Amino acid sequence: MFYYADEFNISWQPTLKAMWSPVGQQVMISTPGQPKKHYGIGAVNYHKGETVVMIQKRKKREQTVRRAIAQLLEQLLEQHPKETVYVAWDNADTHSGGKVEEVLRGAAGRLVLLYLPTYSPWLNPIEMLWRHFRREVTHCELFASVKELLQATRNFFNYYNTMPDKVLSIIGAHPT
Repeated sequence: MFYYADEFNISWQPTLKAMWSPVGQQVMISTPGQPKKHYGIGAVNYHKGETVVMIQKRKKREQTVRRAIAQLLEQLLEQHPKETVYVAWDNADTHSGGKVEEVLRGAAGRLVLLYLPTYSPWLNPIEMLWRHFRREVTHCELFASVKELLQATRNFFNYYNTMPDKVLSIIGAHPT
Protein backbone atom coordinates (compact mmCIF):
# COMPACT_ATOMS: atom_id res chain seq x y z
CA MET A 1 0.00 0.00 0.00
CA PHE A 2 1.45 3.34 -1.02
CA TYR A 3 0.43 6.51 0.83
CA TYR A 4 1.39 10.14 0.63
CA ALA A 5 1.06 11.92 3.97
CA ASP A 6 1.41 15.39 5.44
CA GLU A 7 0.03 17.82 7.99
CA PHE A 8 -2.34 20.71 7.40
CA ASN A 9 -3.79 23.54 9.48
CA ILE A 10 -7.48 24.03 10.13
CA SER A 11 -8.03 27.65 11.04
CA TRP A 12 -11.21 29.37 12.11
CA GLN A 13 -9.86 32.33 10.13
CA PRO A 14 -11.42 31.96 6.64
CA THR A 15 -9.02 31.44 3.77
CA LEU A 16 -9.44 34.04 1.05
CA LYS A 17 -9.72 33.73 -2.70
CA ALA A 18 -10.47 36.04 -5.59
CA MET A 19 -14.18 36.71 -6.02
CA TRP A 20 -16.39 38.58 -8.45
CA SER A 21 -18.37 41.53 -7.16
CA PRO A 22 -20.40 44.32 -8.71
CA VAL A 23 -18.36 47.27 -10.00
CA GLY A 24 -17.52 49.64 -7.18
CA GLN A 25 -18.46 47.18 -4.41
CA GLN A 26 -16.10 45.13 -2.33
CA VAL A 27 -17.02 41.72 -0.92
CA MET A 28 -16.60 41.72 2.86
CA ILE A 29 -15.63 38.48 4.59
CA SER A 30 -16.26 38.32 8.34
CA THR A 31 -13.47 37.03 10.54
CA PRO A 32 -13.37 35.91 14.17
CA GLY A 33 -11.81 38.17 16.77
CA GLN A 34 -9.33 35.51 17.87
CA PRO A 35 -8.61 32.90 15.21
CA LYS A 36 -8.22 29.41 16.61
CA LYS A 37 -6.22 26.72 14.86
CA HIS A 38 -6.37 22.97 14.88
CA TYR A 39 -3.86 20.59 13.42
CA GLY A 40 -4.69 17.89 10.92
CA ILE A 41 -2.58 15.03 9.69
CA GLY A 42 -3.58 12.73 6.92
CA ALA A 43 -2.59 10.19 4.33
CA VAL A 44 -4.02 9.32 0.94
CA ASN A 45 -3.64 5.95 -0.75
CA TYR A 46 -2.19 6.81 -4.14
CA HIS A 47 -3.67 3.75 -5.86
CA LYS A 48 -7.06 3.45 -4.17
CA GLY A 49 -7.99 7.03 -3.24
CA GLU A 50 -8.76 6.21 0.41
CA THR A 51 -7.90 8.87 2.96
CA VAL A 52 -7.09 8.69 6.65
CA VAL A 53 -7.31 12.05 8.44
CA MET A 54 -6.86 12.82 12.12
CA ILE A 55 -7.52 16.16 13.80
CA GLN A 56 -5.68 17.33 16.91
CA LYS A 57 -6.37 20.37 19.02
CA ARG A 58 -2.98 22.00 18.58
CA LYS A 59 0.58 21.30 17.62
CA LYS A 60 2.50 23.29 20.19
CA ARG A 61 5.02 20.65 21.17
CA GLU A 62 7.10 18.47 18.93
CA GLN A 63 6.26 15.46 21.13
CA THR A 64 2.54 15.99 20.54
CA VAL A 65 3.07 16.16 16.79
CA ARG A 66 5.23 13.01 16.80
CA ARG A 67 2.56 11.22 18.84
CA ALA A 68 -0.10 12.18 16.26
CA ILE A 69 2.16 11.05 13.42
CA ALA A 70 2.80 7.75 15.20
CA GLN A 71 -0.97 7.28 15.62
CA LEU A 72 -1.49 7.86 11.91
CA LEU A 73 1.18 5.29 11.04
CA GLU A 74 -0.33 2.77 13.46
CA GLN A 75 -3.75 3.29 11.90
CA LEU A 76 -2.34 2.66 8.42
CA LEU A 77 -0.72 -0.55 9.66
CA GLU A 78 -4.00 -1.67 11.27
CA GLN A 79 -5.88 -1.07 8.01
CA HIS A 80 -3.39 -3.25 6.15
CA PRO A 81 -2.40 -6.04 8.57
CA LYS A 82 -0.74 -8.25 5.95
CA GLU A 83 0.67 -5.73 3.46
CA THR A 84 3.76 -3.57 3.51
CA VAL A 85 2.81 0.10 3.91
CA TYR A 86 4.92 2.74 2.17
CA VAL A 87 4.53 6.35 3.31
CA ALA A 88 6.06 9.23 1.36
CA TRP A 89 6.21 12.64 3.00
CA ASP A 90 8.45 15.64 3.49
CA ASN A 91 11.60 15.86 5.59
CA ALA A 92 10.01 17.55 8.62
CA ASP A 93 11.89 16.88 11.87
CA THR A 94 8.71 15.44 13.38
CA HIS A 95 8.59 12.66 10.76
CA SER A 96 11.40 10.78 12.47
CA GLY A 97 12.61 9.98 15.96
CA GLY A 98 10.74 9.29 19.17
CA LYS A 99 7.35 7.62 18.79
CA VAL A 100 7.72 7.45 15.02
CA GLU A 101 10.85 5.30 15.39
CA GLU A 102 9.03 3.07 17.89
CA VAL A 103 6.23 2.42 15.39
CA LEU A 104 8.77 1.81 12.64
CA ARG A 105 10.65 -0.76 14.75
CA GLY A 106 7.41 -2.38 15.94
CA ALA A 107 6.20 -2.82 12.36
CA ALA A 108 9.06 -5.27 11.75
CA GLY A 109 9.68 -4.24 8.14
CA ARG A 110 6.01 -3.76 7.19
CA LEU A 111 6.38 0.04 7.27
CA VAL A 112 8.70 1.88 4.90
CA LEU A 113 9.09 5.65 5.22
CA LEU A 114 10.17 7.57 2.12
CA TYR A 115 11.31 11.17 2.41
CA LEU A 116 10.70 13.74 -0.31
CA PRO A 117 13.24 16.50 -0.92
CA THR A 118 13.08 19.56 1.32
CA TYR A 119 10.83 22.43 0.19
CA SER A 120 9.12 20.50 -2.62
CA PRO A 121 5.37 20.36 -1.87
CA TRP A 122 4.61 19.87 -5.58
CA LEU A 123 6.03 16.33 -5.22
CA ASN A 124 3.42 15.40 -2.60
CA PRO A 125 -0.03 14.85 -4.19
CA ILE A 126 -1.79 15.15 -0.83
CA GLU A 127 -1.12 18.90 -1.07
CA MET A 128 -3.71 18.98 -3.87
CA LEU A 129 -6.22 17.34 -1.55
CA TRP A 130 -5.55 19.97 1.14
CA ARG A 131 -6.01 22.70 -1.50
CA HIS A 132 -9.31 21.14 -2.59
CA PHE A 133 -10.39 20.94 1.06
CA ARG A 134 -9.72 24.65 1.59
CA ARG A 135 -11.51 25.55 -1.64
CA GLU A 136 -14.58 23.48 -0.71
CA VAL A 137 -14.75 24.17 3.04
CA THR A 138 -12.88 27.21 4.28
CA HIS A 139 -12.51 29.67 1.37
CA CYS A 140 -14.39 32.86 2.32
CA GLU A 141 -16.43 30.96 4.89
CA LEU A 142 -16.74 31.93 8.55
CA PHE A 143 -18.29 29.20 10.65
CA ALA A 144 -20.38 30.12 13.68
CA SER A 145 -18.01 28.14 15.89
CA VAL A 146 -14.82 26.11 15.75
CA LYS A 147 -16.97 23.04 16.46
CA GLU A 148 -18.91 23.65 13.23
CA LEU A 149 -15.65 24.13 11.30
CA LEU A 150 -14.31 20.81 12.59
CA GLN A 151 -17.59 19.07 11.74
CA ALA A 152 -17.44 20.49 8.20
CA THR A 153 -13.86 19.21 7.96
CA ARG A 154 -14.89 15.70 9.04
CA ASN A 155 -17.88 15.78 6.68
CA PHE A 156 -15.62 16.71 3.76
CA PHE A 157 -13.25 13.78 4.29
CA ASN A 158 -16.07 11.33 5.08
CA TYR A 159 -17.86 12.37 1.89
CA TYR A 160 -14.76 12.02 -0.30
CA ASN A 161 -13.95 8.63 1.25
CA THR A 162 -17.17 7.40 -0.38
CA MET A 163 -15.81 8.48 -3.79
CA PRO A 164 -12.22 7.23 -4.08
CA ASP A 165 -12.15 7.83 -7.85
CA LYS A 166 -12.83 11.53 -7.21
CA VAL A 167 -9.96 11.63 -4.69
CA LEU A 168 -7.66 10.00 -7.24
CA SER A 169 -8.70 12.65 -9.75
CA ILE A 170 -7.96 15.44 -7.25
CA ILE A 171 -4.47 14.14 -6.47
CA GLY A 172 -3.68 13.42 -10.13
CA ALA A 173 -3.56 9.62 -9.86
CA HIS A 174 -5.25 7.00 -12.01
CA PRO A 175 -7.33 4.12 -10.61
CA THR A 176 -5.60 0.75 -10.72
